[in-house]
Amino acid sequence: MTARSIAMIGGTGAEGFGLALRWARAGETIIIGSRDATRAREAAVKIRQDVGAGAKVTGEENGAACAAADLVVLTIPFEIHAAILKQLRPALRPGTIVVDTTVPLAASVGGRATRTLGLWEGSVAQQTAESLPKEILVVSAFHNISSELLKGDQAIDCDVIVCGDHAEVNLEVRRLAARIPGVRAIDGGRLENTRIVEQIAALLIGFNIRNKGHHSGIRITGLPDAAYRS
Repeated sequence: MTARSIAMIGGTGAEGFGLALRWARAGETIIIGSRDATRAREAAVKIRQDVGAGAKVTGEENGAACAAADLVVLTIPFEIHAAILKQLRPALRPGTIVVDTTVPLAASVGGRATRTLGLWEGSVAQQTAESLPKEILVVSAFHNISSELLKGDQAIDCDVIVCGDHAEVNLEVRRLAARIPGVRAIDGGRLENTRIVEQIAALLIGFNIRNKGHHSGIRITGLPDAAYRS
């Protein structure tokens, strides 16, 4: 287990709930965050019913969830990303790790889900880093993992690419990703590389649409064994 409590902002949505469920099964301490504290607590109850009475899962309003956590995972739609980030900023303590999973899909402004929007900063995670104090450590990850598979109990055939500017933080997030059965977490380099990973997420959506699927993922092959170990 990690030594940190994990706040899932947007934890009542498909991806946030799925990640919370998987990590609760692995014994992590989870705080489900939502704009509606009642919905957050209801989601926490569902996870405890699945995992068992020993599951360390609670639910709070987003700000309270952030204030109580050492690691914050943003699983929110791009269209509300800036507004939610502004609300959360006062609750984030120096040294908090923020993991941004958001993809700027064109669907958020009425376009196609298979396209991403061009952002001045380069990517959503870079936008997040510029919006927060330098003492907050921003990482990007989990863009390309199926929310449908996360809600199940089978191993997930997918690699997670982790990008960030602090090697030790990247490693901690990679270790957390590897708590999900079947997932390998690979160091994707600096935070600026997130823009590439966001494009891959849109590509996978296109695969799903054309092939009437929901579970496409990626595997990175050909690297030394050490690259796949967290």
